[in-house]
Amino acid sequence: MIKAVIDTNVLLVANLQHPDVSPECVVECVRYLQDMQSKGVTVIDDGYRILGEYLNKTRLKPPKGVGDVFLKWLLQNASNPKHVEQVSITELAPDEFAEFPDPLLQPRFDAPDRKFAAVAHAHPDKPPVLQAADCKWLDWWQALRAQGIAVEFLCPDDACRFYRKKFPSQAVPALPDA
Repeated sequence: MIKAVIDTNVLLVANLQHPDVSPECVVECVRYLQDMQSKGVTVIDDGYRILGEYLNKTRLKPPKGVGDVFLKWLLQNASNPKHVEQVSITELAPDEFAEFPDPLLQPRFDAPDRKFAAVAHAHPDKPPVLQAADCKWLDWWQALRAQGIAVEFLCPDDACRFYRKKFPSQAVPALPDA
């Protein structure tokens, strides 16, 4: 059984809302979301911060993409522990969480992404955070792993390509071992 926290960009890539990703990245995100529906457990926060972000960035009426369909399914199953597990996280200030795994990293971490790491850390199983192509996570995964949180890059080649483009004077950080 797959158990994971899913960054919003996975839904957006599956929806074809990220025009610069490779076709392989789209296929991988679609496959992963469909696998989560059929045999996975998606971990979210009980304050619906993650679902709220999904709702703000996708389209439910009518759903147009695989990410939209996944969100609709997730909303229908939010109280079904066979498919969705919810954890509490404590917001100390806007986008700052007591459950964030590394207090020294939190100020350097992209504020809207902190909830994903906090939810993974708050869950007793410490599920991985699924990441599509947000290259900033390449700078964070090692510190998160040191705290027991894995980041799974579904599209590592795309993430590295975006990193090189966004930070041309910096070396691309190493990727986690598969």
